[in-house]
Amino acid sequence: LSLKFGDIDNLKGLVIRFLLTTSYYQLSVQNWFSLHRLQLLYNHSVQATFNATRIYAPSSYSYHCDRVSSLQRYDALLIPSSANDVSKLWEVTFIDFQIQGFNIQEGHFAYAKDCASFFSPAILMGLVMSLILLLVLAYALHMLIHLKSLDRHYECKASPAYFVQMKDNDMGDEKEPLRSSGNESYELRNQQFCKIYI
Repeated sequence: LSLKFGDIDNLKGLVIRFLLTTSYYQLSVQNWFSLHRLQLLYNHSVQATFNATRIYAPSSYSYHCDRVSSLQRYDALLIPSSANDVSKLWEVTFIDFQIQGFNIQEGHFAYAKDCASFFSPAILMGLVMSLILLLVLAYALHMLIHLKSLDRHYECKASPAYFVQMKDNDMGDEKEPLRSSGNESYELRNQQFCKIYI
């Protein structure tokens, strides 16, 4: 698949060539296409060659990615074909890249398989933070379930009044006059006690 710039002044002789391959995979029971290599040609001579990685989709789909680049900051899906190649002198970046090599109908792209992986760094960080918050919540619930009541109720009650028969040594001299009347004498005592409920 060749992309020619036509009559643009400085790019008149520039051609970008995409080498696509298709393969059948039994596991998915369908054909998949992949971008195998990217070549930059200028005035009919190859100037740079890049091997493509992770650029593939089912044959009935198209492939889409926000950036396909040879730069490391954009995840470098295009890698120079060899260490000694002049491709290292070139920097290639496609923005809003979409390609489909097979099964094109009515000149429109089919449904696109996006390059964004399910486990991107942002999603992984969100999962880790969710796990930490879940552990904190579980620990808090565990502490609440096993928490003993710290409330202490102090209740002081006065015992009901009762009569205690006075002993002989407490009565002293007053015992005789009281006994002379034929009645027994009792002393009224009031005792207090406290109960602590825990």
